[in-house]
Amino acid sequence: MSRMDEVLRDIDGNFDTAVRKLLELIAIPSISSEPEGRDGIERAASWLKDELSSIGLPAEIVPTSGHPLVLARSSGAPNGARPKLLFYGHYDVQPVGDPGQWTHAPFEPRVREEEGLHRFYGRGASDSKSQLWTFIEALRAWKHIHGAFPADIIVLLEGEEECGSPSLPKFIEKHRDRLDCDVAFICDAEMWSPAQPAITTQLKGLVHERVKVSAPNPDLHSGHYGAVAANPIRILSTILAGLHDEEGRVTIDGFYDGVEEIPNVVREQWRELAKEPDLYGGVDLTGGITEAGYSALEAMWGRPTVDINGITGGNQGPGERSVLPGSATARLSFRLVAGQSPEKIRQQFQRHVRFRLPPGCSVEFEGSGGSSAVVLSQHSPFLAAAARGLQEEWGRPAILRGTGGAIPLVQQFSDVLGAECVVIGFILPSDAIHAPDERYDTERLLKGARSWVRIFGEIQNHAAAG
Repeated sequence: MSRMDEVLRDIDGNFDTAVRKLLELIAIPSISSEPEGRDGIERAASWLKDELSSIGLPAEIVPTSGHPLVLARSSGAPNGARPKLLFYGHYDVQPVGDPGQWTHAPFEPRVREEEGLHRFYGRGASDSKSQLWTFIEALRAWKHIHGAFPADIIVLLEGEEECGSPSLPKFIEKHRDRLDCDVAFICDAEMWSPAQPAITTQLKGLVHERVKVSAPNPDLHSGHYGAVAANPIRILSTILAGLHDEEGRVTIDGFYDGVEEIPNVVREQWRELAKEPDLYGGVDLTGGITEAGYSALEAMWGRPTVDINGITGGNQGPGERSVLPGSATARLSFRLVAGQSPEKIRQQFQRHVRFRLPPGCSVEFEGSGGSSAVVLSQHSPFLAAAARGLQEEWGRPAILRGTGGAIPLVQQFSDVLGAECVVIGFILPSDAIHAPDERYDTERLLKGARSWVRIFGEIQNHAAAG
């Protein structure tokens, strides 16, 4: 039996323990965007610190101005003959939302046999605790069999990804020496299908903005003043409804400045990929907005968008209240492509709203920062090694894909650390990410861990040959 087969057999033999431990982690409510989630954040960070240390990766909890990070490094001086690999994941999760929409408790995961799979449900089950657990389990097994890790290893686990990673840029800048690496593997992405792996090479940028429109008056009696006084809900709704024209194009002046057309060769590749059955994981796109002249996949991966994520104002209670509200608020997200500046998009949106505000009304904005789109090289030797390892495990070639999602740290790792980035993951669209009944299955967890083992082997082979 080869050493590779020994490591894979160790993964298989330890799998019940790996699943049990992962369910413990998922049961911790590490919600980063709610104040009451702080206790869960601290518990999850401590749990991960102990687990990493137990497999030979001395770990520490690093405070930030927000939530802490967990940082672990293989012991001993770096070996110049071996590559330096950084693995990133995030242990924080989205809020639960309406508990009544969950049919499985969000923080009481149990394995259930369904539709030929062994599924477990819980907030963070797919995004992204199972993801980070695949590479931790692979590193454990490799060290157990070989007595050493496959390279010089750094593990960075973040506690703020789901609230925009506000503390991460300063941390990366301050600790660039400790994070120095040849490649950063970001395990927070989707497979192409349940049977075919993928590597993400193109990601969108992201800008969040909150806008509040206020009338010159506080709440008023709608019977007395409804016909004459300013209604912020109507004003804000009208502005938001006008963000797209009849062809699905964004109407903000200058929004498309710097945006290049999708190259024909890329469009042809994406059109072939779009023939995949059940490409959208069962999501019904009927009634959605797709920019004229583009397929749904082209719009998702290659065109900038703006979405209204929430709107509130006035009477939200169970009873009747005939009120003309004094204010209304909305939250929006902008998904950007190459050539767009997050700050410029924010300024253009604010100008767009102010120009459409009636006399006497006022507006407040809340939002800062943002991330630019990233297009990664498809010619990296580490990407090639990852593609070979994935194909060995899954028996099908890894698709090089785009995504409508954003991972801000990819740009930060590239710009600040000068590291190559390879974005891999084992999520599926059907995993209900950010939604009620978020889920994952043990079959993908096992093959995910085995995939990393094969990738380690391919990296070692490349280093030995080079």
